[in-house]
Amino acid sequence: MPTGTWRDPILAQFSRDIASVARLTVVADPDELLTEQGVVDGIRQRGFEIVPFEDHVAFRYAYERRFREVWDNGNRTNLVVVLRATRSDITGLPFDLLQQAERDRRILSFSLAELFPSLAPHVLSELDRGELDAVSTAQQLFKPEPMGENATRDFLLRNVFRLDPAQIQSDAELLRALLRRHYSGKLIPKSLDERLIQLLRLAGRWGDWPLDQIVASRANFLEFLQERWPIFLNQTLAAQAHEMRQEVEPYGLKFSGPLHLPFDHDDVRVYIDNLFTDGLLIPTSGVSRSLFQGTWIAVGVASSEAADHVARFRKLLQLSDSTSPSANSDHQTWVQAATRWAEVVALRWALPGDLAVEDKDRFQKAHQLIEQGFQEWMVLHFASLHSLSFLPRPVMLHQIPRYMAHRLAMKGSSPKLAVVVIDGLAMDQWAVVRQEMPPGKWITEEFGLFAWVPTLTSISRQSIFAGDPPFFFGESLDTTRKEEQHWTRFWEDRGFRKGDAVYACQGTLEDDDVFIGRIKEKVVQPRCRVAGIVVGTIDQMLHGIVTGTDGMHAGVRHWAKRGALWRLLDTLIESGFEVVLTADHGNVEGIGIGKPNVGVTADERGERVHVFPDALLRSNVAAKYPGALEWPSIGLPEEYFALIAPPLQAFIGEGKRTVAHGGICIEEAIVPFITVAKSE
Repeated sequence: MPTGTWRDPILAQFSRDIASVARLTVVADPDELLTEQGVVDGIRQRGFEIVPFEDHVAFRYAYERRFREVWDNGNRTNLVVVLRATRSDITGLPFDLLQQAERDRRILSFSLAELFPSLAPHVLSELDRGELDAVSTAQQLFKPEPMGENATRDFLLRNVFRLDPAQIQSDAELLRALLRRHYSGKLIPKSLDERLIQLLRLAGRWGDWPLDQIVASRANFLEFLQERWPIFLNQTLAAQAHEMRQEVEPYGLKFSGPLHLPFDHDDVRVYIDNLFTDGLLIPTSGVSRSLFQGTWIAVGVASSEAADHVARFRKLLQLSDSTSPSANSDHQTWVQAATRWAEVVALRWALPGDLAVEDKDRFQKAHQLIEQGFQEWMVLHFASLHSLSFLPRPVMLHQIPRYMAHRLAMKGSSPKLAVVVIDGLAMDQWAVVRQEMPPGKWITEEFGLFAWVPTLTSISRQSIFAGDPPFFFGESLDTTRKEEQHWTRFWEDRGFRKGDAVYACQGTLEDDDVFIGRIKEKVVQPRCRVAGIVVGTIDQMLHGIVTGTDGMHAGVRHWAKRGALWRLLDTLIESGFEVVLTADHGNVEGIGIGKPNVGVTADERGERVHVFPDALLRSNVAAKYPGALEWPSIGLPEEYFALIAPPLQAFIGEGKRTVAHGGICIEEAIVPFITVAKSE
């Protein structure tokens, strides 16, 4: 861990010496500091395991199974019980735990006010905990006097997010600031966005800019750029022809504001170039590409020329390589890398079959490198992910219902929320599907989150509807039949009544429109406020693919063109729902390395993972397959022993190709998380 960080006072309480004498620690953590990845990793590396105290029944089950039984058998393990409450509010803990922690003097508390005494804790509490490193650095550098709320917001805007309204004096500087804000992927609290808008308004320069719409919303900002890009192209052509054109506002602009943006400013165009390369902006088809050939503008002009697509493919590979995360990167950095890699994969299999050998080799090399790096990261950090906060957005699939419950509580009784789980949809396949989305109908925000490992439907999808790690539904790990029961229980435990939450799963070979009709019957019921929906077409397609990723993409594109997903979203949106669209796992192409001869001794035999009833049998099989990974039972029952095939390989006949899931390749383990709302 780095020295001199805000984490040091916390981690000092979890030394290995302490671990050797104290098996139980209780922490009052009202500011959720023990949900930050570096803190969680540091505590785990010192021999402690964190368990949040959120639900009495679930906690007691985990405590008795994972700790009490271990202690009673004379074995050591160190438990950290974390309450999202102040020290004075910990009395809700079971008496036996409180008594033991008090006896060992292991009741601790940490807060933002103690760690950052000069800054307003209420404002800091709104930050993603991953930003606290930058806050700590700025505090040490500038040593500010105690600040109020607005002064703290100004300090954070300037020193953490590099958004200083005093330094924004021109259209180009404002555009650059907004591009940096949205391109970074950072999560900026609403109150900071509001403060930024307030200060920009006070400057008196930006009255015609739609700041309320484009500062906070990435989707709105990208649409604002998209509809002004053709105006810039026409303006550029007019300038080249030395024409004087009368200023006429184009018909149908959604966003007010200046017609002409300084896309060609040196500080702006590098972002615009990358936005087109990454697929976040769509090239314009209204002008000829030949008019801009050889200029930076050409990336934003549509072309059917294969050479132009190859050029974009090469640049995407270059961007992916230059921004490749490391084993020490945080989970958000890997999600961003997965998003860009998905664009690479989608473009690779859209290119013609006669792609140059050097481009194919470059892709294969990049693929091996990103999988190798991601596996190293997963081995080091996956065990921490389920301890991270589900706010401001989920990190893992099982947190989605908690995120939805929070959204409903914050918005009151009027909104309705639905989660649509497209079984088996990888990030690169979402990139294909998105290309067929009807334009302008919905506002979408695109993120990613982590599936459970092994990335099997019965584990990862079931965790979505249970709202818990797989450990808590160990008796049904081999089936999805209890999903509706899990879903109903989750919402009833939070005060919902029967009929408030509905569930629908597409049957094998069930027609899409028949399924949508069945969903409509459920969601139009007056009581329905929450819907959990499983779309099964992609996963059924996946298990019949024999032609590799290219064949998979062709099938996915055909399905997207048929429009079933868009009709489903229409049904939900028209019924008043906001939608979260996700997947339970992705998939990846693998080459066969041989099929283990395990007979009935394996509990499950997938192409990317085998599950065994005991560790010795797993180790014996692993020894025959170099590079296979004996996956630890993270979030799983202790007796669940998974053997994962090496990256881009599979437990099938040698040399055969398959598209499968179950392992920890980046395409399997990071899945789409898309919010969809009605366009304004």
